[in-house]
Amino acid sequence: MLISILARILSVITSLYMILCAIRVFMSWAPGLQLGRLDYYLARIVDPYLSIFSRMTLFRTRQFDFSPIIALAVLSVANNLFSTLALTGRLTLGFAASLILGAAWSAVSFVLSFLTACVLIRIVVYLLKFNSVHPVWIVVDSIINPVLFQINKLIYRGRVVDYLQGLITGFLVLLLFRAGLGALIRIVSGLLLALPF
Repeated sequence: MLISILARILSVITSLYMILCAIRVFMSWAPGLQLGRLDYYLARIVDPYLSIFSRMTLFRTRQFDFSPIIALAVLSVANNLFSTLALTGRLTLGFAASLILGAAWSAVSFVLSFLTACVLIRIVVYLLKFNSVHPVWIVVDSIINPVLFQINKLIYRGRVVDYLQGLITGFLVLLLFRAGLGALIRIVSGLLLALPF
């Protein structure tokens, strides 16, 4: 009973903290948005946690910082653990592992979906012959080209390919990889949930 009450309180706290983190991340994307004194207090409460993840270079590229997604995923796992503990009064290792796997997949899935969408948009822009040197497309290219280079190097083994062919190949590989990995994660997650301990 005491464990359920404590878990419920921790679940509420992590939910509120997730909301504060999401607000802080949104505000960093819109630098003109100021909340005055609230902005200062929000930064004091949330930035120490977010900075733990932003210091990890694994989650950053030259153009984007994916560390807030990872930070929110960790809070989501904690929140789900607390919520489950509040409802059942107990927590199995299999369920905890399934939650962690699910949160990790959510973060990876978001990045894969984002890259796939960027490549698809780039294909459309290329086919419609829009201005390919516009600063927006230069940024998009800087995001997708390192990934496309690795994919095309693996598929074509050093042969030179047309830019459009490279885009389409990258799009299809990203799409299939995301679908296949998602199916594998669902299978493993189901196996973890079935564990008796």
